[in-house]
Amino acid sequence: MNVLREPDPSASVAVIVVNWNRRELLRGCLDSLAKQRDVMFEVVLVDNGSSDGSVEMARRDFCENGRLRIRFIENRENRGFCAANNQGFAATDAEFIALLNNDAEAGEDWLASLRSAFEGRPVVGMAASKILVYEDPGRIDKAGHVIYLDGQNRGRGSGEKDSGQYDRVEEVLWPDGCAAMYRRTMLDQIGGFDEDFFAYADDADLGLRGRIAGWKCLYMPAAVVRHHRGSSLGLLSSRRLELIERNRVLFAVKLFPWSLLWLNWAFYFARLCAGIWAAARNRGEAARFPGATGKLTIALAMLKGDWQAAKLLPGTFKKRREIEKFRRLSPREVRRLLLRHRVSLKELSEQAI
Repeated sequence: MNVLREPDPSASVAVIVVNWNRRELLRGCLDSLAKQRDVMFEVVLVDNGSSDGSVEMARRDFCENGRLRIRFIENRENRGFCAANNQGFAATDAEFIALLNNDAEAGEDWLASLRSAFEGRPVVGMAASKILVYEDPGRIDKAGHVIYLDGQNRGRGSGEKDSGQYDRVEEVLWPDGCAAMYRRTMLDQIGGFDEDFFAYADDADLGLRGRIAGWKCLYMPAAVVRHHRGSSLGLLSSRRLELIERNRVLFAVKLFPWSLLWLNWAFYFARLCAGIWAAARNRGEAARFPGATGKLTIALAMLKGDWQAAKLLPGTFKKRREIEKFRRLSPREVRRLLLRHRVSLKELSEQAI
């Protein structure tokens, strides 16, 4: 691993961008950061062993001409989203840390809008963006997050036409890690991403830990980002389905109150039944995997995910006990929080993830 440049002490905000072999997407991402207004910030680019010239492009097109202040962390292998972001957290002393996926492009007021969420609000530890679908910017990708009670989380408003229904500042459950900002004080208290997750539901785990510790999340509709969906592993990747299922289990076991965890199997069974009914009508996630072969792919991926989760359960239960060190919300309050921000079974089953 190579680390270049010292932290910029004048920057109150650091933006962490994790990259792996997405040079042209990264170019668009960095170009959008170069256009940010009214915020002093630095960029920490964590590259996971790219072989496509991503780092060289960033140096040439953004550093050498002074468009951006970038520090580079160059890993020799792909360490995953979680570990790479944790490297970024450790590499900066900034008071506020933003995350921006390399497949996302931010509007000019993105950082300033997120930063304003914390002004005069000491209990706000997280700020969420209004994330639009890049190819269809009139459609919502995520406007914060909601949750189903088996641990499956979903972007709030995902797939909806953007008609102004998410244009007010309001509290949400937690931000999507594609484009978010976190208070350093919160991260120091609860820790960074859980590296067992590797990718998917990692932001849910971080967000719910923050909520359990008593921090709130504010959604800022002027913090607009356009996101190329599914470019990490691909929307049709069975590995993506495995990770989503595996991490759903780990997330619930680690953080859900026992009153919900005992019922996890029932909620899961209800979601499976609803998913099967949606698949019969060619709706929901299953619609991306047509025919008997496609449905078998989904079933095997979920079984593999559950098996992988089972092997990680002893360590997850240990992490569950460690949550008590910073707990501010009681299990009953956590249950009420999740119920208040839950997604309906119909919406969950009939919309693709």
